[in-house]
Amino acid sequence: MKYAAAIAVGTLALAAHAGEREAELIRLVRQDCGSCHGMTLKGGLGLPLTPEALGDKPADSLVSTVMNGRPGTAMPPWKTIISEQDAEWIVKRLLEGFPEEK
Repeated sequence: MKYAAAIAVGTLALAAHAGEREAELIRLVRQDCGSCHGMTLKGGLGLPLTPEALGDKPADSLVSTVMNGRPGTAMPPWKTIISEQDAEWIVKRLLEGFPEEK
């Protein structure tokens, strides 16, 4: 019984941490990516990051762009700041319609 309670508490702690990380990623995209792609992600210096604009692009290619940037453009690599798992989460949300900051 104590073992099950410990697992439940650990699971809740991981879920809380995941929620905190997701909030950090939402802020990163809205603020940092938004500085070029527009605060609403509908375009600016950078292209729009809306589901309509990204829908025909392979997710793995988008993840690669997030991680490695685009040489010869203003798009920087983010691999020193986020993990590939973070980039996959971001791309999935961009393709769905990115959440607002809370």
